[in-house]
Amino acid sequence: MHAKKLWTLGAVAAACCAGLATIAAAPASGAATVPAPAPAAVRPAADFTGYQIVKLPNANVPNFQRRTVYCPNGKRAVGGGAEAQGNDAVLVGSFPTEDGKGWIGLGRQNRYADVGISVYAICAAAS
Repeated sequence: MHAKKLWTLGAVAAACCAGLATIAAAPASGAATVPAPAPAAVRPAADFTGYQIVKLPNANVPNFQRRTVYCPNGKRAVGGGAEAQGNDAVLVGSFPTEDGKGWIGLGRQNRYADVGISVYAICAAAS
């Protein structure tokens, strides 16, 4: 059985960029040293309360049809994900709604007209 892991956008950015400051601080041998710009003011992280995961269970829909799950009133999607299920299923998209209140998932199958799609939203009240 494979474990599922949902990533928030902040966690992905932190994992991706954690070593950039160290790399930028070490110039190649013989290269001119350029002073690094002063760091921008750092804002404190948002305080998340009321954390919950909302799931839209698997359902077969036509290829490329979007499925959307919404957070409860007063909460925003701080992350999410989707899963495509089927013999030849491909997840085509997994992204937040434009208003930030939910998550969208869509997929396709090469040899079939429909695909199973589950969608998850990580919801919280952000201050």
